[in-house]
Amino acid sequence: MSGFVLGLRGFQPLHPIINISLSQAKGNGSSFSLLTNSNYVFSNSISKQLVLSLWSSTTTTTTSSSCTPKLKTQATRSQAGSSSSWPQQQSQKQEEEEEEEEEEEEFQLVTAIRSEFNDILIVDSLNSRMLLLDATHNVHSILYKDQKWTGSYWDEFASLPAIVPKGPIAIFGLGGGTTARLMLDLWPSLQLEGWEIDETLIEKSREYLGLSDLEKRTAAGGILNVHIGDALSQSVNASGGFAGIVVDLFSGGKVLPQLQEVQTWLELNDRLMPNGRLMVNCGGIDEAADVIDGVVHPKNSSIDGTWVQNYTIKALSKAFPGKLSWKRKPNKEGENYLALTGPLPDLISWSAIVPDPLRTAVKQWKPCGTFS
Repeated sequence: MSGFVLGLRGFQPLHPIINISLSQAKGNGSSFSLLTNSNYVFSNSISKQLVLSLWSSTTTTTTSSSCTPKLKTQATRSQAGSSSSWPQQQSQKQEEEEEEEEEEEEFQLVTAIRSEFNDILIVDSLNSRMLLLDATHNVHSILYKDQKWTGSYWDEFASLPAIVPKGPIAIFGLGGGTTARLMLDLWPSLQLEGWEIDETLIEKSREYLGLSDLEKRTAAGGILNVHIGDALSQSVNASGGFAGIVVDLFSGGKVLPQLQEVQTWLELNDRLMPNGRLMVNCGGIDEAADVIDGVVHPKNSSIDGTWVQNYTIKALSKAFPGKLSWKRKPNKEGENYLALTGPLPDLISWSAIVPDPLRTAVKQWKPCGTFS
């Protein structure tokens, strides 16, 4: 599971860290805010009574909020760090006021429930439906209503079937099924095995995110089989091994700590069939970072986005010396670090198999050096 930041138009995913805060504001209301690292804040006032109704229950898996308020939000640009002159500031202010009028978006809270593992929110808008999880309220899945591609790392995962043998592909960290939906759309004969630790999350995703549709066989015979449990358990395997494994495991807004251990990757590699591959969402930034007012400030940032700034890729490079590739999504697409095990594929051949926009994206993979 992982998340991203919402963009201004069409909710384009921009970054793996988004925070929706429900904090007390002045007066009798509370603030509903999407805090991003791109100097935008989406805010809306909702009643304090609603906030309390969402999370005051002590029941872990059986109580769901029946409130469905409409949340009208506006995008406003942060003034922090501005050094422009007064005329420039006035002009900027006028532009921002115009943007605010244009960029209003209505949200509807579809469901809210606290499970054993997560605070679960599903939010609906004109263009999309989003799954937000855990105490950080990061966005972990998105379902667009009028487009297929997400503009983020989920699209990259859909390119994996083109470079692995025929056979079952596992998704560790299924979330609401964004990756599975893209894969079955492009490769309708795939057998997908999706693992998710939170059963309540799966129930809500079936009910509100169309996950149950993916559990029905396609005309070509493809299907998503959903499994509830710990994806890293030794019991998770397939007869003959998996052709590929997508790893998208986050908790509390961070990559699982086990993914920064070499032994974890060696064990996962043992679950692959010959020539199988792992494709991994390694997070958007070095974990050594501060989040201040919703803005991420890496302590060890790299101008060129080099992979050594990411602890998960460091562990992978030690587990697969000379057989690991990496890329970093551009700022507008999330800045996620991604890793791919095995020899660097023939990028020209790979790009010829996949559709746009993946044709350009797969050419951006490059080999990792060794790390000691």
